[in-house]
Amino acid sequence: MLIETHAHLDYPDFANDLDDVLRRAVDAGVTRVIAIGTSIDSSRRAIDLAGKYLAVYATIGVHPTFVEEAEEDVFTPLRELAKNPRVVAIGETGLDYHRLPSEQVAKEKQVQVMSALRTETDEEIEAQIRDGAYKSKQASLFQQQLDLALELGLNVVIHQRDAWEDTLKIMQPYTGKLRGVFHCFGGSLDQANEVLDLDHLVSFTGIVTFKNGAAVREVAAEIPLWKFMVETDCPYLAPVPFRGKRAEPAHTRIVAEAIAAARDVPLEEIAEATTETADKFFKFNRA
Repeated sequence: MLIETHAHLDYPDFANDLDDVLRRAVDAGVTRVIAIGTSIDSSRRAIDLAGKYLAVYATIGVHPTFVEEAEEDVFTPLRELAKNPRVVAIGETGLDYHRLPSEQVAKEKQVQVMSALRTETDEEIEAQIRDGAYKSKQASLFQQQLDLALELGLNVVIHQRDAWEDTLKIMQPYTGKLRGVFHCFGGSLDQANEVLDLDHLVSFTGIVTFKNGAAVREVAAEIPLWKFMVETDCPYLAPVPFRGKRAEPAHTRIVAEAIAAARDVPLEEIAEATTETADKFFKFNRA
C-alpha cells in the first residue's frame, strides 16, 4: 500500500483518461491519491474529483506563482471550501522566487530597443519595486493559508523554490502549532534536517530516479524513515524510465522503489512507513 501525496489531477493532462490513470495506480499498489489545489478554482476541481472517486482526497490552496491572478483575500473562499470533509490539508502554498517580474523585464529588454528617455537606473528601480510587491503578496497569501490551517487544525503542503530563508521565517511563529510537508524536496541534507528539527516533513518525487538526482537520493537515504512521504507531483517530473512523458500516480511506486534501493531496505518497509506517516499528517478522518 502506498499513498500518492501530491498529484495535480485537475490539470488538463488528465482530462481524457483519469479513470484509466487511477486504475493503473491501484494496480501499482497506490491505494489513495491526494489531488492538490493550486488556486481557488483548482481547489474546487480537486474537491469535485475527491467526491467522484473514493480513493481521491483533496487539498485546497493558492500556489505562490498564482499570486498575480489571486484576490487579496484567499482566506474567506478557502475557509468555505474547507467545510467539505474530503479536504485533508491546506496547500499547495508557500513562496517561489524562481521567476520574479524583474527577470521577465530583463528578457523583454533583450528583444526591445531601450527608450532614450529612460535610464538603466529607472529600469532597475521599477524592477525592484515590482519584485517587492510580488514577494509581499506571496507572503500575505502564504500567511493567510497558515492562519486558516491553524484555525481548522489542518496541516500544510509547502511549496518552496529559491526562497528558503523567507519560507522558514514566515513559518517560524507557527512552530508547534501546525506541521508542514516540504513537497518535491530537492535541498541538502542540512536543509532537510532543519525542516525535521521544526517537526515538519519532506516528500520525494521522481527526482530520486534521475541521473542528476544523487544529492536528493542521499537525503532520502539518510533521514529518519518516519520523516518523509512519497509523491509524483504529476503530471511533472516523471521518473526514470518515463522521463519526458507524463507522470501519473502509479509512478509513486517507482519513487518508493528508488528510495528503498538507496536505503537498502525492502520496498514494503518504505511503503509501510510512508503510508503511516501520511495517515498521521493528512486528516483522512474528516471524510
